[in-house]
Amino acid sequence: MELAMLGMIFLAGIILIVKGGDWFVDAASWIAEVSGIPKLIVGATIVSLATTLPELLVSAMAAAQGKVDMAVGNAVGSVTANLGLIMAFSIICMPVKIRRGDYLLKSILMLAASGLLIWGGHRGEVDLSLSLPLMAVFGVFTYENLRGARRAMRCGGDLGPVRETPRKRAVFFQCLKFSCGAAAVVLGADLLVDSAGALARLAGISERVIGVTIVAVGTSLPELVTTVTAIVKKQSALSVGNILGANILDLTMILPLSALLSGRALPVSPVSARIDLPACLIVGIIAVVPAMAAARFRRWQGAALLAVYGGYMVLTCGG
Repeated sequence: MELAMLGMIFLAGIILIVKGGDWFVDAASWIAEVSGIPKLIVGATIVSLATTLPELLVSAMAAAQGKVDMAVGNAVGSVTANLGLIMAFSIICMPVKIRRGDYLLKSILMLAASGLLIWGGHRGEVDLSLSLPLMAVFGVFTYENLRGARRAMRCGGDLGPVRETPRKRAVFFQCLKFSCGAAAVVLGADLLVDSAGALARLAGISERVIGVTIVAVGTSLPELVTTVTAIVKKQSALSVGNILGANILDLTMILPLSALLSGRALPVSPVSARIDLPACLIVGIIAVVPAMAAARFRRWQGAALLAVYGGYMVLTCGG
């Protein structure tokens, strides 16, 4: 009975996170646009950050509550799930030619962040000496997003902030949507962390395993929805770009912030250092290195990503 109740609370947390995140993104984008910010800038900043909001809040709350294994597991596990599961699905369904210039910097930044985390994992913690270079990667990524958006605007892209004065009713509705969305994500993250910790104790498994499996996949649902939508609209390249961007944010923003909220260096367990962090780097290499060399994503990459992710899940759950 207790297990069923915890499962329902866990599911409710995921639903609140996904739906609340959807409301939050829609309202934040609308508010930014009516304030005079072009849509390209909104997409490069607010929407990119909002897609990682579930992972950010879950890891931050877990760290603040002392559940450091779940905090690290969720952040790193979400990246591995994004690449080994969601991006793999996208590539298998729709392999696509790419322009290297659109993906090269994101690929380098993602692999650099993964490499930095492996270094931190061998040292056993995410401390200031690791957080600073991770935040530097985050800064480069954000700057490049803004620079790319401005360049697109100069080349005749979307110059279109909303010019019409919005009605009071619309302003009230969007502000309410923004507030409810933010509240739903916070509440959902709290329910998810609490129920996941309780499930781990009840089932006799570690918070790390819960973090890198169920919680990581659950908080990656916004990326999954985005990917499925992009595939339906035959925009696989857009899906891949969004996943790479979300992964950079997961690695460079979430863990330093979680360390800050925990009030000390964030410990990285030997198991995470030995399994989770290398798995994250391996799927990253498979996902982007062949694509940068050949200027296209191929189905065999998707199959390889799924195989590695499946092996990682077997190793994680079996251990």
